[in-house]
Amino acid sequence: MKNTLKYISALVVIAIIVITGCDKQKDEFVLGTISPFISNFDLKKSFKETDLVLNSSVMKGATSIKGVVISDFVGGNTLKNLLVVQNSRIVGNGIDSVRGIAINIGADAAKYLVGDSVHIKVDGGTMKRVDGILQIEGISGTAVNKIASGKTIKSPVVNIATLLAQPNVYENTLVTISNTVVEPEPLTGETFSGDKTINDGFGKAKLHTEATASFSGNQLPPAANFTGVVYFKTQNNQNQAYLWMRNANDVFALPLVKPSPIIISGYLTNPGGSEAVTSGTQKGAYEYIQLLVTKDINFATTPYSLVTTNNAGSANPAPTDGWAIGGARTYKINITSGIAKKGDFVYVGGYSKVIWGYGSTNISTSNWVAAVDYANNDGANFGTKTTNLLANSGNIAGIALFEGTTVNANTVPVDAIFYGGSNANSGNVYSAGPPEVGYRITNTDYYTTINPSSRLTQNFFGAGSNTNRLGFQVEQAGTNGGGFIQLGGIYVASTGRWEKGRLLTNIVMSTTSNVSDLQTGPGVTVLKN
Repeated sequence: MKNTLKYISALVVIAIIVITGCDKQKDEFVLGTISPFISNFDLKKSFKETDLVLNSSVMKGATSIKGVVISDFVGGNTLKNLLVVQNSRIVGNGIDSVRGIAINIGADAAKYLVGDSVHIKVDGGTMKRVDGILQIEGISGTAVNKIASGKTIKSPVVNIATLLAQPNVYENTLVTISNTVVEPEPLTGETFSGDKTINDGFGKAKLHTEATASFSGNQLPPAANFTGVVYFKTQNNQNQAYLWMRNANDVFALPLVKPSPIIISGYLTNPGGSEAVTSGTQKGAYEYIQLLVTKDINFATTPYSLVTTNNAGSANPAPTDGWAIGGARTYKINITSGIAKKGDFVYVGGYSKVIWGYGSTNISTSNWVAAVDYANNDGANFGTKTTNLLANSGNIAGIALFEGTTVNANTVPVDAIFYGGSNANSGNVYSAGPPEVGYRITNTDYYTTINPSSRLTQNFFGAGSNTNRLGFQVEQAGTNGGGFIQLGGIYVASTGRWEKGRLLTNIVMSTTSNVSDLQTGPGVTVLKN
């Protein structure tokens, strides 16, 4: 009986605790207050391209916005009367988004400096488009309360294709467009003033500079990373992005790129049938790389080399010798014979010289400048024999081209491409160190040796912003193989710049495919003078 009473008493105590806890949670819920601030992300999401009067109902109980000023009236290159502020929406432990918004407060907008932290009461204002610019009107200067100054501003690095595809995301926002060229190339003495066309290889935008801007008379560089506030206009039923630099510090001139005599234009990672046939007239080695020649080359007098990397396995350390690490991770092929003319496609890799594995079309009459039996022989100088020259799944894989046949930890390629992997360091391809180690890159459509945000050097894949990689090939149903990867872009041989960056196109393959399937079509790389 005593034990029973103790048991009942314990239940009563637990019940009281639970009820008390519930009451406390209920009180906290009832007494809780809604934030007076709404993020730019949520506010702009409410706008449906018609004038929107802002009130607490529209703004989910809020009355104000807060952010950091990105408009620069000191530099003189900003829209009149518009105070442009930017903020980040925090979700969980990280930043979900960065958004900017413009508020028309008249002449008072010029009172605020870049980096000022402000709170702005927008209740009663109207969100609308004026001359195509999304802004909030009906707000006076007294609605702005400066909280602090000198705040750090986040500037996402965005390519132009992304800007054009998502104008609602990036308008009124400070962004950096990296690795761009000015078209046409500026003449000596040509200045920033006016509208200039910039091309980052993924699209074109306008760089706008008012004649009254403090830097309008500065020499316009032919290649640069540009930072500025993005606005959009609709022209011929298409969005046109305009980037307004704030001041002279928003441009970071880049060195001219040395043109590469050969570039990577395609590859086959997973031929149909078995890749391990080791007897007969077609013994293994069916994978290959297609290259596009951008100038006449005699490889006997001007040799090159090609290196592939697989990074299979999860316990690999970062490659201390880079592309020259060898073993099962990198395989080197020397290109020391053959002649190619500008505009020719040439092939490196599969000793068998067939298009899609055992029993497929023989393409030995194509220009093979290096065909090796990598399934039964080690690479030139480094690399263990393998039946898998090019990875078709798993960790980061890559291909690099080098001038000459000497490749070591310090050798810089003339072109490189990476693909696959679950993240940019899948397979431990990079370590910041010290010492910093990994696979070196050069300036291409996907990689840059100067970080567009920090403006510091970044010489390896995986370092800084050098995280771009292509996907794997598409596996073809009912076969043991996958498609041929065309890397279609537009390369300008005279400048070494990509007018249009390489995009991956999967070419459906069969045992009867022809080499013309690899060298034609909308996904093929185009060479311009």
